[in-house]
Amino acid sequence: MNAKRITAAVIQAEVASDLESGLERTRELAREAARSGAELIVFPETWLPGYPAWLDVCRDAGLWDHAPVKAIFARIAANSISVPGPAYDHLAETSREVKATLVVGISERVEAGRGRGTLYNSLVVLGPDGTLRNHHRKLMPTYTERMVWGAGDVEGLRAVDTPAGRIGGLVCWEHWMPLARQALHESGEDIHVAVWPTAHEMHQVASRHYAFEGRCYVLAAGALMRASALPPELEPHPERVTHPDQWVLRGGSAIIGPDGRYLVEPVYDEPHILLAELDLGRVREESMTLDVTGHYHRPELFDFRPLSGRPRASGTPSREAH
Repeated sequence: MNAKRITAAVIQAEVASDLESGLERTRELAREAARSGAELIVFPETWLPGYPAWLDVCRDAGLWDHAPVKAIFARIAANSISVPGPAYDHLAETSREVKATLVVGISERVEAGRGRGTLYNSLVVLGPDGTLRNHHRKLMPTYTERMVWGAGDVEGLRAVDTPAGRIGGLVCWEHWMPLARQALHESGEDIHVAVWPTAHEMHQVASRHYAFEGRCYVLAAGALMRASALPPELEPHPERVTHPDQWVLRGGSAIIGPDGRYLVEPVYDEPHILLAELDLGRVREESMTLDVTGHYHRPELFDFRPLSGRPRASGTPSREAH
């Protein structure tokens, strides 16, 4: 039994106005979490440079050939992160400085080769030595997100070893993709990172269900954003935004045990660093009653083989070696 105990932190904070200030805010918050003993530090979905909440709360976001929206997209692309690249190097330096494993949601920009210029909704795991341990691209952007991000691939659909345990992660509505969940369950997670733009009620349901189903800890991370941070090019919809100080992203971050119960209840509408000690031995204990990759699997009835290692589907851009 793995009796290791680690301290994990989920960062809930307001997104920055641009990538440069976002990287500095990331370092400051990681330092603060590390001073509290965190060995694993998690940031929300597309924390850098911020989730495009305007897709849901502004008028005319989906108009064809609309100059304001094109300007917003160009700004997102300019503030997205290339892996590898200078902004990514800044994250690696941060993980080395604080000597912790970092999991960060980013908007990723492909700089060269097939798919050049494409943006992805990505999740990167960096070890305390600054090495890239995993790089997952959201498999299917949800609804209006397809205006911004391309469809990802299976290369990062896995858990990886880190000094804080075996860590995997999914982005937002991937938690309602049963086969994506099963692929991660079979890769053996101690800790699952569930990143969201904001973790409202149904996202809490999905996060708690994942913990119960996978018999693993879940770190659910949501961000904060005020209406005043929405792009000035677009008009907020009056039925959805009533005041500049209104939260359009409300956080909702939480830490959940492998029995599906909260270790740290959801926090809304305020900056907060959620901290919890995780006893990784509980992952084995809880698998006694439910183990969807072991005694509750029935592999002689269900043949599940993830595509990892098979030829990539036609049209999917290949990754550069890291």
